[in-house]
Amino acid sequence: MIQNEKISVYLVEDYHLIRKSIKLMVNKAEDIDIIGDFETAEEFLETFEKRQSDVVIMDLGLPGMNGLCATKILKDKYPSTKIIILTSHEQTDEVVAALACGANAYCLKDIEADEIQNIIRSIYKGVMWIHPKVSEATRQSAPKPISTDFDNLYSRLSDDTNLTEREYEVLKKIVDGKTNTEIAHDMCISTHTAKAHVGNILSKLSVSDRVEAAVKAVRAKIVD
Repeated sequence: MIQNEKISVYLVEDYHLIRKSIKLMVNKAEDIDIIGDFETAEEFLETFEKRQSDVVIMDLGLPGMNGLCATKILKDKYPSTKIIILTSHEQTDEVVAALACGANAYCLKDIEADEIQNIIRSIYKGVMWIHPKVSEATRQSAPKPISTDFDNLYSRLSDDTNLTEREYEVLKKIVDGKTNTEIAHDMCISTHTAKAHVGNILSKLSVSDRVEAAVKAVRAKIVD
């Protein structure tokens, strides 16, 4: 943001009254400006391609594409964009997933006007923010390291398959019986990319099909 210019913000929220309330809270600040608001992620992403903002306030429970998928798509293409998840969802899995997809802040909708303004300013400067109600649960859900060696904190020391972390995710879904289309939807990737991951996994596991891959993954304890 150039000096004397406002922090530009897009708001994605499907409920009209909530959207109106957030706009009123945010626009009270002289240094912040909501330049657009949307009911759906699809409409928002289409607009963002034409004109970017500094910050995005994103709800999770949106019609059509949900806010988690939209966050991942946006951060993959525009990693410098700051995203605030503003939601009523307090489930730990959703908090962790949102942060893993690149969200810079996770807020619940009971925050005050000055608080959301300060959060926007903070994440614009590079600070991460998590609502106190969900921060402890998030800490408790963090994976336990399998080693205290800094070079091997989470390494699968007994696994020589050379699968990438992304391929491990896909392999878990193969074990769960997911199709390429379902994997693509769950991971917010294209079906072509999902198919490519599956092909790489079959090659690295030296198996000929998905069933063999699933059986080997379970027997060899490659996935949990």
